[in-house]
Amino acid sequence: MFTGIILEMGQITSLKKRRGGVVLSLKTPTIADTARIGDSISVNGVCLTIVSINNNELSFDLSDETLNATNLGSLKTGDRVNLEPSLTPDSRIGGHFVTGHVDSTGKIKSKENLGDMIKFEIQASPDVMKYLVRKGSIAVDGISLTVVDILKESFTLIIIPHTAKVTTLGFKVPGDSVNIETDILGKYVAKFLNRETADNKKDAGLMQTLLKEGYI
Repeated sequence: MFTGIILEMGQITSLKKRRGGVVLSLKTPTIADTARIGDSISVNGVCLTIVSINNNELSFDLSDETLNATNLGSLKTGDRVNLEPSLTPDSRIGGHFVTGHVDSTGKIKSKENLGDMIKFEIQASPDVMKYLVRKGSIAVDGISLTVVDILKESFTLIIIPHTAKVTTLGFKVPGDSVNIETDILGKYVAKFLNRETADNKKDAGLMQTLLKEGYI
């Protein structure tokens, strides 16, 4: 579990193909100092497990499924990625609960400077759009952000200068892919409401059958 508050950016040092996936290695400024094999790290919003540590370099096994379902499949040596270690009992929760299980990738449709701020429009799939609420939380490349406007096939968000400086959104441009994870609390609420609707329909159908057969 993560918060969407990026600690630092890492730089990809190698992507070595292996049967069924790749081994991704990256350099970190500080995370490697306290990391241990088996720890979970959010890499561009994707929960990965450290399989080896060599000085300030961390390595992870990525399956073909992860490569195909996220923007990690388009990474190359030298690219920078957002990093966040998993929550600990004494961690501050400054963003929102992020699982590291990406729902879908989206595409940056536009990027506009608004004074010192930057406004993004992100194109997203219907499976993502159905969970969005205005002023609600969303994780984009692992960054905890707030939805500003909800459009037909996209949504907007605004980032502050600090976010632009310490995350990949500062240098990403229209056409670039981003990983999207919607708010897990919203998913549970939606599932509960859908179940309630289904149960109500089932109950209504039962009542109609009982009435028709003369039991009530």
